[in-house]
Amino acid sequence: MAMENQVLTPHVYWAQRHRELYLRVELSDVQNPAISITENVLHFKAQGHGAKGDNVYEFHLEFLDLVKPEPVYKLTQRQVNITVQKKVSQWWERLTKQEKRPLFLAPDFDRWLDESDAEMELRAKEEERLNKLRLESEGSPETLTNLRKGYLFMYNLVQFLGFSWIFVNLTVRFCILGKESFYDTFHTVADMMYFCQMLAVVETINAAIGVTTSPVLPSLIQLLGRNFILFIIFGTMEEMQNKAVVFFVFYLWSAIEIFRYSFYMLTCIDMDWKVLTWLRYTLWIPLYPLGCLAEAVSVIQSIPIFNETGRFSFTLPYPVKIKVRFSFFLQIYLIMIFLGLYINFRHLYKQRRRRYGQKKKKIH
Repeated sequence: MAMENQVLTPHVYWAQRHRELYLRVELSDVQNPAISITENVLHFKAQGHGAKGDNVYEFHLEFLDLVKPEPVYKLTQRQVNITVQKKVSQWWERLTKQEKRPLFLAPDFDRWLDESDAEMELRAKEEERLNKLRLESEGSPETLTNLRKGYLFMYNLVQFLGFSWIFVNLTVRFCILGKESFYDTFHTVADMMYFCQMLAVVETINAAIGVTTSPVLPSLIQLLGRNFILFIIFGTMEEMQNKAVVFFVFYLWSAIEIFRYSFYMLTCIDMDWKVLTWLRYTLWIPLYPLGCLAEAVSVIQSIPIFNETGRFSFTLPYPVKIKVRFSFFLQIYLIMIFLGLYINFRHLYKQRRRRYGQKKKKIH
């Protein structure tokens, strides 16, 4: 008799967002389940095939905070998916009012997000909603989206071709001439590098005005840092243009960008090449630090040259009359190089973690 009166409970997995709760009930072949919410308690009862075979399963959950009494559910062959709306948009520390978690309840790691990740998702949805409203007020969303994608495709294509030309040119010259090719790199590819780096201003503008969703700060840091090296360190000092470090700076820059711009280009036409995606989100790990190291070496090599020529140095007006050497600012810039590396590295790491996920945390 005890077995007949025993209530069978299914395995239930849950996750949340700020506005919703998601429950996944592990029951297959369910038809017409009884699901309701009364006095903030979810009641579930259904005939189905679960851990104890084909039986009637039921459970009750009293929520931690107030919810709307209209649950929405969807039946699949293997499970019952239930969505419950919170009355107040906020993050809950747990699902149930009782502190001890019921034995049949566990986190749904397939849908689980930390609070910070959920906030990012919420902001992204809100931004998407606002952009949709803005586009609807300005014109046909489909037309504007296609124009935007076409514009971004052409921009990324031009940058990809430019950096590919630099990369291939340097590679072929190195294969033919060996180390001798290091010393005339600037005179060989500088014009194309000038073009690509000046065009990169567009990328920062796109982020600033909302054409792309990229954050402005990492893009601006890279733009200013590279153009400082290109136009000030290399461009104004002929003594620097024949040094081997120019080859390594240009080669590392182009190696990073050919994968980045080709990935963005295919994204504009909704193509996802897994190998390229992996390269775009992985190669920066060794290449960005190496690129910053090469930039730092070029700054260090330029300091005695700037000291000797006195270029960009100046004397403070009377009564101070102290000569301020440009090398003083270069030493400060060396620190800023690695600060910028940290900011960009952190940004790229977050992008990679969002793309490929992270190790699941044990959650009570």
